[in-house]
Amino acid sequence: MTQARSTGVARPQRLDATGVRVPERTLPLLRDLVNAHTGMFYDGERLTYLRDRLSPLALERGFDSLLDYYYLLKYDGTAAAEWARVIDALSVQETYFWREVDQVQALANRILPSLVEAGRRNVRIWSVPCATGEEPLSIAIALEEEGWFNRLAIEIHASDASEAALRKAEVGRYGPRAFRQLPEPLREKYFDCVATNTWAVKPALKARIARWDRINVVQPQELAPRAAVDVIFCRNLFIYFHETTVRFVAEQFADCMRTPGFLCVGAAESLLRVTNRFELQDIGGAYVYVRS
Repeated sequence: MTQARSTGVARPQRLDATGVRVPERTLPLLRDLVNAHTGMFYDGERLTYLRDRLSPLALERGFDSLLDYYYLLKYDGTAAAEWARVIDALSVQETYFWREVDQVQALANRILPSLVEAGRRNVRIWSVPCATGEEPLSIAIALEEEGWFNRLAIEIHASDASEAALRKAEVGRYGPRAFRQLPEPLREKYFDCVATNTWAVKPALKARIARWDRINVVQPQELAPRAAVDVIFCRNLFIYFHETTVRFVAEQFADCMRTPGFLCVGAAESLLRVTNRFELQDIGGAYVYVRS
């Protein structure tokens, strides 16, 4: 086993449930490194979550200390592949179809008509993070139901930081929990039952997603090309970010979006204290941030 680097001073160390040593100050160091690389922030109460998620990865790499794993992530030339594993481990991929559907319905019933009225002939919609695909597919279902794909050139792009989530999204198979809010007639219309309690996205609906790709939104060179869109669904991501990171990403969105542009965030999220680049509006009973 690789031993933690010595500083010449004996420091208290703890063992977590896996037996991995956690030298003093290691968790704050990891927290700051994860925050800088991914935008995800873990305050004092959530440091144990960070430890529990990363300790198994350290063991898999042959380390018995989280400090050694920190050095790998920060300094090793092969760290890019390891960061993909870290993001998979930290990502919360619990979602479902028709989640916070009021914004999706506002898109179909109010936002798209307003864009057509403004002369827009092609519309790009970006779902980030898309997790395992339920959100962009919900958007596609709503637009299919209203006949928008026959009236307007629409592209739906879906991105996430987790490769594991994207692989599941591209496979497109879901269990009962994913459908707990979707009306059964829509499930029967857009999904095929392929096994007990397993449904697969029908090819016609799956084809409505123009692209699935991995992105880290705190990296401007990755965000900018994808954010030049009309509508962004960025829901339940900012709750994991420090306020400064939320401000940075929101400003990037504002810089890149088309005008007018529409930004949908989660019900528990607010941009009112972090940027004045968007105006919060009630659109068809849904709260949406508008870049105008």
